[in-house]
Amino acid sequence: MATLDLSEKATLPSDRYAGALAARVWRPDVDGPSVAAVREDGVFDLSGIFPTMRDLCEAPSPAEALRAAEGPRIGALEDILAHTPRDKPLPGSPRLLAPIDLQAIKAAGVTFAQSLLERVIEERARGSREGAARAREEIVRALGDDLSSLRPGSAAAMRLKTALVEAGAWSQYLEVGIGPDAEVFTKSQPMSAVGSGDDAGFHSASLWNNPEPEVALAVASSGAIVGATLANDVNLRDFEGRSALLLGKAKDQNASCALGPFLRFFDATFSLDDVRSATISLTVEGNDGFRLEGGSSMAKISRDPADIAAQTIGASHAYPDGFVLLLGTMFAPVADRGSPGMGFTHRTGDIVTIGTEKLGRLVNRMRPCEECERWTFGVGALMRNLARRGLI
Repeated sequence: MATLDLSEKATLPSDRYAGALAARVWRPDVDGPSVAAVREDGVFDLSGIFPTMRDLCEAPSPAEALRAAEGPRIGALEDILAHTPRDKPLPGSPRLLAPIDLQAIKAAGVTFAQSLLERVIEERARGSREGAARAREEIVRALGDDLSSLRPGSAAAMRLKTALVEAGAWSQYLEVGIGPDAEVFTKSQPMSAVGSGDDAGFHSASLWNNPEPEVALAVASSGAIVGATLANDVNLRDFEGRSALLLGKAKDQNASCALGPFLRFFDATFSLDDVRSATISLTVEGNDGFRLEGGSSMAKISRDPADIAAQTIGASHAYPDGFVLLLGTMFAPVADRGSPGMGFTHRTGDIVTIGTEKLGRLVNRMRPCEECERWTFGVGALMRNLARRGLI
């Protein structure tokens, strides 16, 4: 059986504790979450200074504020990780959560040439994975298989659009893939994301779904990008392929957004340029012996991360609690799992591991969303808990 690896060694970034690493930890003794600093000598509760991760992200320099803050020691990271998976509970032990709370959870789509092709394929196949191979051949003949040098919104991109419209080959996905306006949608609700070690969910009615390994930016209410984390934007390809108007159902179910393991703030050790150059790895290991390896290179993104963030917040759209922004992926699995031509889809028990050098590894077990722990601790519950603890 595929197993979760949540050891300290497997979870931390390659430079271990060198960065400004923040986490959220569930503390059974207070029946609620705490913002925490992850340091070599332990994990420390900073909730007396920063009741929410939103508050820490709003600091003038979150990395400096995190390093300067003091609070009680919760425990060793290795011990917290050991009791984080749902199948390894220890009553009374703290566990890791997704590293954000009040922030809106937004996502950008069709930000890579490869994902652009796959979205058009889904549309042409009408959500049928049996028809995906044939649709892929047709689309590659029409567009070619390399759009990576085409800058969205450029004159060359608009000339291609004109030609495709005249040929009857235009698509709504091409509009956001090579047009001037980015696709930014609401992935999930504040407080709903699961963390590393949690079960992540896919809709049981979906016959064609996959993980999407991504980097997510943490953006303050001012629009300043303050840090990043890893994300799994679980996607139902058959639902979205049937109609783009089903995007909400394709993207947002119980436990369908995983974030973590930590939020790493920008400082001398980590910057937006590290995000721009990151290589994100992905491994899927199934109980059936299936193994899939893939990844995504941020160097091949069509839109700069700062540009996507700037299109999300501005004079026309405010986020008073900030937001996290999933930047998209070039990864789309096409390897057959089972019958030839049927492609990849998740099965219960799959272990999905997403990693990159400066952000560590995010690990989740996949289950139908109705079998994952139901999300019940929302913003109202958080506010009541913090009030009982005298933190707000």
